[in-house]
Order: sequence, then C-alpha cells, then structure tokens
Amino acid sequence: MYGRDPWGGPLEISHVDSATDDDRSRNLDLDRAALTGTSRPLDETQQSWLLAGPGDKGAKKKKYVDLGCIIVSRKIFLWTIGVVFAAAALIGFITLIVKTVPRHHHPLPPPDNYTIALHKALMFFNAQRCAFLFKARLFNTPLYLLKIFILIHFCFAAGALPKHNNVSWRGNSGMKDGISDDSVRRSLVGGYYDAGDAIKFNFPAAFSMTMLSWSVIEYSAKYEAAGELAHIREIIKWGADYFLKTFNSSADTIDRIAAQVGAGDTSGGPTPNDHYCWMRPEEMDYPRPVFECHDCSDLAAEMAAALAAASIVFKDSKTYSQKLVHGASTLWKFGRSQRARYSAGGSDAAKFYNSTSYWDEFVWGGSWMYLATGNSSYLQLATHPKMAKHAGAFWGGPDYGVLSWDNKLPGAQVLLSRLRLFLSPGYPYEEILRTFHNQTNIVMCSFLPIFKSFNRTKGGLIQLNHGRPQPLQYVVNAAFLAAVYSDYLEAADTPGWYCGPNFFPTSVLRDFARTQIDYILGDNPEKMSYVVGFGNRYPKHVHHRGASIPKNGVKYSCKGGWKWRDTKKPNPNTIVGAMVAGPDRHDGFHDVRVNYNYTEPTLAGNAGLVAALVALSGVGSGVDKNTIFSAVPPMFPTPPPPPAPWKP
Repeated sequence: MYGRDPWGGPLEISHVDSATDDDRSRNLDLDRAALTGTSRPLDETQQSWLLAGPGDKGAKKKKYVDLGCIIVSRKIFLWTIGVVFAAAALIGFITLIVKTVPRHHHPLPPPDNYTIALHKALMFFNAQRCAFLFKARLFNTPLYLLKIFILIHFCFAAGALPKHNNVSWRGNSGMKDGISDDSVRRSLVGGYYDAGDAIKFNFPAAFSMTMLSWSVIEYSAKYEAAGELAHIREIIKWGADYFLKTFNSSADTIDRIAAQVGAGDTSGGPTPNDHYCWMRPEEMDYPRPVFECHDCSDLAAEMAAALAAASIVFKDSKTYSQKLVHGASTLWKFGRSQRARYSAGGSDAAKFYNSTSYWDEFVWGGSWMYLATGNSSYLQLATHPKMAKHAGAFWGGPDYGVLSWDNKLPGAQVLLSRLRLFLSPGYPYEEILRTFHNQTNIVMCSFLPIFKSFNRTKGGLIQLNHGRPQPLQYVVNAAFLAAVYSDYLEAADTPGWYCGPNFFPTSVLRDFARTQIDYILGDNPEKMSYVVGFGNRYPKHVHHRGASIPKNGVKYSCKGGWKWRDTKKPNPNTIVGAMVAGPDRHDGFHDVRVNYNYTEPTLAGNAGLVAALVALSGVGSGVDKNTIFSAVPPMFPTPPPPPAPWKP
C-alpha cells in the first residue's frame, strides 16, 4: 500500500507481519520509553515481560554464590562440593578396607649379638662411677620451713641415677677424695674406679676415654641406632669432667697434675689401703692419698688426647667443647715442658700401670690435638721423623703393633693413615704419613692367621701379649683397629691391602675381628662368655669388691670383708657387662675370685670391648667420614685470582 509523502515522494506502508527485526527493535524501544507515560501503571510481571527482549522469553536467570573473595556460579560451587565429599567418601572406604583386611606383620629383626653385648658392656661403666652427695637447703623462713635435700647418687650410687644405670646395689662413695689429703685440699670426687678395687688411675682412665670418644666419632650412627648415643656421651663426659678437676684447667700454664687417688702397694706390710682391704667402696674408712706429678709427659699427653677427642664428640656444645680444648692445650704445654715418665722413681702407679715411654703419647696426643684444633703445629710434631723414631716406629720388638694403655703408637698410626686416605695433606707430612700407612698395613698383616707374628690358642684366641695373663684387653683393641681400618679402606674405595705380594680384601680384617670377639662372647673351648651377663654361662666370681659383698646393712671392716673375697659362693651382685681378664694360653679359665689374672675386669679392657662391639654391630653404615675433620681447615688454600690481562 502506498501513500503520499508530505515531502513529495511516495510513502510505502509495509504490512505488520512483514516488519523486519530492526523495525521491531525500534518499535520496542518506543514502547519502553512510553511506559512512564501510560495512564495505567503496569505490575512487575507485565513490566518484566515487556522489558524482555525477543530472545529472552522463557530464559532462566543465572544464580551466583558470593564467597567473599570470589564470586562463582552456584552450579559450579555445588559440583565442587559434591566432588570433594565423594573423594573423601572414597578415601574413607579404601582406608576402611585396608584396616579391616588381615595382614601379616613382619617384626623387626632381633639385634645381633654384638649390639646386645654392647648394651651390657656400657653398663659396666655405671658400676665404676665415683660421685658425690650434693646437699642443698632452703633458708628457714615463715614460708619455707622444709629443708630440702637433693641427693644425686652417681658412682656406686642408688636413687636418682642416670636412666642407663644398672647398679641399684650401689651407694655414695669416695666423697672425701682429695679433700681429706692435706697436701691437696681440693675435691677430686668423680671419675672412675679402675678395676675391682677403688683406685683412680688417670693414665689408663684417660686412654679408656680416648678410645670411647674415638668409637663415637666414627660410629655415632650405630650408637644412635642402638639407642646408646646419649649413654656413651654421658660416660665420656663423666670422665672428662673429672680430668678437668685434676689440674687447674682454667689456667694456661700448670705445674702439677693429680695422677692417682688411692693406694694399692701392699709391700709395706698390713697397712689399710685399696688393695689390702676388701670393703664396699661406700664403706671405705682408710686413708686415700692423692699422688701428684710435676713432670709427667706421658700422663699429660694422654689426658690431652682424651680431652681433645671428647671435644670432637661434644662439638655440638660449643662452650663445653672449647673448655675441653683449652684444658687439652694446657695439659699438652705442661707435658712438653717437663719431660719425664709419670711412673718413674718406683711410684705406686709403677707397680700397676708403669709407662715405658712418653714418645708414643706425643704422637698419639699430637694427632688428637691437631684433629681437635686444626693447628698444623701439632701435626708437624706428630709426623716429625725423630718423634716417630723415638716412639718405636722403626724397630720391631715383641709388642710392636699391640695397642694398649701403655703403647699408643699403633692407634696413632691408624689415625694418621685415615688422614692420608681422606685428606692426603702432602708435603711436608707425606713422608711419615706414608710410612705410618705402610706400617699399619704390616700390623694388619700380623693379625692374620697365615702369618706367624703371634701365636694362637687351640680355640683361636690371638696371643698378643705372648701368653702372659689378662690377654683380652689387648685382643679387643686389635679387633677394633682391624674393623675400623677395614671401614677406612672401604670408605676410601680401596678394596683391600697388600701383605708382601699377596692382596687381601677388607673382609678378611672384619673376619679376624669377628672371630676374636666371638671367642670372648662364648665361641671358645670353655663355652663361656667372658662378658658378665651375656649368654647363659659367664663368670660368677668376678674379682670386684662391690659385686662380691652384699648390700645387707652390715658394714664389714678392712679385714672383715675378706670372708667375701675368699668364699666359694657366687657374687651376690651381678656386675653386668664387665669383661674379665680372660683365659690362659691353653684356653683354660678358672672362675676364682682371688685370682685377678682370670676374673678381674678393668676400665681399659671394657673401653676396647665397647669400641670393637660398636664397630662390628649393625649392618653397613661404616664410619663417619667427615666429623673427625670438623676442626681441620682446608689443606690447600684457595688459589688467588689470575692477574688482570696485560695492557700495553
């Protein structure tokens, strides 16, 4: 249909049904604009229908969830919650199935014999402790009328003992040591009694603590796996703290050391002392003299070695470690300035622990001082050719290669061989280090049955002391050296060593160590364990005053206790872990209390036993390669930077 346009042109009027989408949109805009001008207002439903676009009719409005930090679709939110709950239900269902299905539990394998024996061997040191009663009182005030007595019982003590203690049959002892001696008048309470008596000999005790520290430095992981690391550290600290009491450890220079407490010489007649009397240490009422030395190079160097080695054990406690290093330095300076043996002149100690030389202690102590401080002057001294010569490195002799409380050279040679294997310091130390390394190889060869350096009993026990009494203390030291040296070689990726033209793998050394320790633990013709408390058959008449006298409230006098020494009855108290002196050269053993050559334990013997046992215990792990060198600076300093390029 056409009409006349007012402007002169034809006007096309389209049919409503044929309107285009654009026309509808323009008309819809006009309709919306007209809403405000209508005479009759529309309700909300009508307005929402009218305002909806052509494609909006029948569409649902989306809903959202406001989570505070983010706005998400309600549908997505519900799906997420559903998935989380479904996953939790699935996990719970799986867990329920796992819990309810029967399983076969595989218990941990039982500890090996070496670990079991290690637990017991450490207990011996608890029975040898000497300590004191500490008494404290609160002031009497209206609020505090109660007097509090704090009892600390350590050595031969009952009551508040360390958790590893096994000596409930003990009480306080040695509480007047040092104080009762008019020439000393200072407390020397503490330390360890040497053997079956109550004498405190610093010389073998210092060697014992050095050996224990060495074993901890090398095998701390094994101690920890056995649950004994805290215990062995307590033992070492107890000994180190006592050594610090025996001289003026706060000074830089000293002029004396308390070398011994108690006397054992009975040649002067029936004078009451630690050997003449047979009494419980708690009941000692006889004089206990203190023996001081003013020129004792061997003792000072050995004590320095003990404190230096302990400082590495306690390197995690900086203050205490530095205190030990300072004490070791003071002792070392004293020992080097006053050249003499501590047991010279027929002293009381000479009858029991006579030192034959102080040169081996200089090599041994100098090695430990270097490892504890990193000061190269100690290494220069320990590796000086003249020092090695005086220490006996270049001559044989029947006791060559036998580590003991008197001969430290074999231990020093193994220790310095370790330095060469891992750090290889080179000049000017290489000459003697190579010599010591070769000599260590020779000593290891001498332990093997194929060589005839030492005899063996028919039962297989090596006779390192050539048939003399008390052989086991030497055997355990050799077993430790063999085991630790084999671990050194393996850690250095060295499969073995040469004995002349013959090559032997490291396993041969461990086999030697095992056979000797197995003998001690019961694999011998007597079928007897020489470690008290281990196995089904062990000595019952140990030569030990505290173990042989009952704690029954009766005080036995000096001679009154002899009846317990001489009785054929077993000891009323079991001194667990004590390694006795051992059998004779024919594998024979007499379990007789009065014969100390068979049945007396010693501090030095048990220290070597502990070291050998921990080296053989467990599976794998080997030595700690780095801890022993924690104080040693880099052998070769960082090279300087290259010079600047040359400019014309």
